Amino acid sequence: MQSDLSSKLHVGIIMDGNGRWATRRGLSRLRGHEAGVEAIRRVVEAAPSQGIGTLTLYAFSSDNWRRPKVEVTALMGLLRFYLANEVQALVRNGVRLTVIGRRDRLPNGIAAAIARAEAETADGDALHLRIAIDYSARDAILNAATQVAGFDKLTRETFSELVTGEQNLRDVDLIIRTSGEKRLSDFLLWEGAYAELHFTDRMWPEFDMDDLAEALASFHRRERRFGGLQPVALEDVPSL
Repeated sequence: MQSDLSSKLHVGIIMDGNGRWATRRGLSRLRGHEAGVEAIRRVVEAAPSQGIGTLTLYAFSSDNWRRPKVEVTALMGLLRFYLANEVQALVRNGVRLTVIGRRDRLPNGIAAAIARAEAETADGDALHLRIAIDYSARDAILNAATQVAGFDKLTRETFSELVTGEQNLRDVDLIIRTSGEKRLSDFLLWEGAYAELHFTDRMWPEFDMDDLAEALASFHRRERRFGGLQPVALEDVPSL
């Protein structure tokens, strides 16, 4: 399953603009986050047919704990809802769910719900969906660095496993950010070292399969050289 998916694209998405989408419509920020969940459903359903094998979504960064308590509580409630109500659909559609980031700071019961969802979806072979929650790429790299003392010979592949917590994870091919912002915000800094970047003014709740197709079309028009002089074919993309 992993080997089949690793031959397909790995796309990361910074899902930005939920709150602004809502406030521009006179709605609460919570309504924007709820609409953002609908966008997740659309993209997850469309991803396999677009040649995506791994999809990493930035849902909640480690810095997002600084947001107002009422908003953080609402976001955690949405996470509970997603884990309770989406797992069976993921299983039916062959989607394997993995959550990356810290779990020790999540409200009671959420870490256990994540573990159950990961176990129930473990056999999914159509798409690997990775959701980043309480996630910091710099912290992931730092944590990996603290583990290297026991290795006689450290390779990029070994260090990548320490950073990502997974074997044979394909490096990120494309990072999409919605809402017009143009920064990575501590997202997939190791895995995305050679990722192409696509920025769109569309707010995340508006993002749909056509927007995903447009981002992928832009990606496929680019020549990826990875420091060399000749373009590299998709199947020949090197690992970090």
